[in-house]
Amino acid sequence: MAAKLMEDKLTCSICLSLYQDPVTLPCGHSFCAACIRSSRRCCEACPDCREPFSEGAGEPRRNVALSGVLEALHLDPPEPGPEPRTATRCPRHGRPLELFCRTQGHCVCSACTVHDCRLHELALLDVERREREAQLRAKLEVTQQQATQANVQLQELQQQRSQIQNSACTMRSVVSGKFSSLLQALELLRISALRDIETAETRVLAPALDKEQQLQGHLEALAQYGKRVQELLEQVDDQTFFQELQQLSEPPEPFGPLTPLQWDEDQQLGNLKDLVRELCGLLLEEASPPEAPAKTANTNPVEAPDPLVQVPSVVCPLRRKLWQNYRNLTFDPDSANHHFHLSCQGQRVTHRRQSQGPAQPGSFKLWQVQCAQSFQKGHHYWEVHISNHSVTLGVAYPDLPRQKLGTNTDNIGQESCSWGFCIQEDSVLARHNGDTQRLPRVSARLLGMDLDLARGCLTFYSLEPQVQLLHTFHALFSRPLYPVFWLLEGRTLTLCHQRGAQLPPALQEEASVPS
Repeated sequence: MAAKLMEDKLTCSICLSLYQDPVTLPCGHSFCAACIRSSRRCCEACPDCREPFSEGAGEPRRNVALSGVLEALHLDPPEPGPEPRTATRCPRHGRPLELFCRTQGHCVCSACTVHDCRLHELALLDVERREREAQLRAKLEVTQQQATQANVQLQELQQQRSQIQNSACTMRSVVSGKFSSLLQALELLRISALRDIETAETRVLAPALDKEQQLQGHLEALAQYGKRVQELLEQVDDQTFFQELQQLSEPPEPFGPLTPLQWDEDQQLGNLKDLVRELCGLLLEEASPPEAPAKTANTNPVEAPDPLVQVPSVVCPLRRKLWQNYRNLTFDPDSANHHFHLSCQGQRVTHRRQSQGPAQPGSFKLWQVQCAQSFQKGHHYWEVHISNHSVTLGVAYPDLPRQKLGTNTDNIGQESCSWGFCIQEDSVLARHNGDTQRLPRVSARLLGMDLDLARGCLTFYSLEPQVQLLHTFHALFSRPLYPVFWLLEGRTLTLCHQRGAQLPPALQEEASVPS
């Protein structure tokens, strides 16, 4: 206790440490020499009693007694170490910084409150720090909320950017496909228009050739008559002149006026212009797709409609144009090979290893089946979905042979009475009358067939991912045509139906079941 009391008596009131080189002021108070010199530079009074320094007073004198006591007690001052936060000293007065001046915005000591900050707004240092820390925490919470919101907005923006990029990529693909289909349709239209012009030219020029031959004969007759008259005029003998004059025939009758040839360029190009304008105008239109066959209550799960039969809602305008002649077809069960299983009310056929029983008298001994409907005139379109490659689509006259010849399992396109489109794994074969044309591979499972009997065109389309013209047969179809199909074992083919599609009234009687 006494040591503690002694240490307090020997402590400088400025630095709160043991005296170092103690000096004494005229008022009698002692301080460390360095502490009082620093204090006098900013303060004009004793830090303890506030007695002003006299103007004539010199430097504080060394306190010999205190120095001797410190030496006698051997109380060496401890090594200076880092002071705690509350022991921070005022650079002007050397006192602890215990207050905060809100007016000037910095920490002050008790001496500063007397001289410099007497009229300022002051607060305890620890109280002010707690208030400022609370304000900082509130701001930090706000900034964290803003950061969270900014992250959410960034993710939304990145998601929108990704969606736009994906949409733009899809649009590029769709538009490219649409224009590709448009170019193919225009190419087909060009070929048809050139053929129509050639046909019209032949029809118009045929009478002109006959008239030209008649005029050539008339000119020859006139030339012969003129030559005969000239010879008669050159006759010298009068008797001979009159004799030959009596034998001279009458000149040829006038040929008569010519009938102008009926050739109208506007008429030839009018329909073409309308078709091109309509085709371009429908380029970006949308329409509803045909429906896939509905699943019946007693349908075997294995025979459920394939999801790929559902076609996209956004379709090519060319396909929408084709739908104007859409026909809902069904298979003829009496024509089906005995390994073919029909389902979905005659809209789906599956080739299985297991036979359904003995072959019927009128059925195909080949792996084929034909539809119950036939067409002899008009414009007709239908769509099919296939489960895999190794399938043949086509049309045939009623006399297509149904017996198996040799090792072949199909004859669609092998005869003059049928036209076939065989989809293989690596390529496509267009066949008619035994002639085969190899085409590039087709990966789509949804296909369309367009039969225009007036123009003599049978066209096959791939419908996925966009409409693509695959091949066109040109022929003069003279008898009813039946859609006919060949399937390899394990394959399934479905006739897609569109709500409301049916045969025109004038053709309903022609759609018959083959005998």
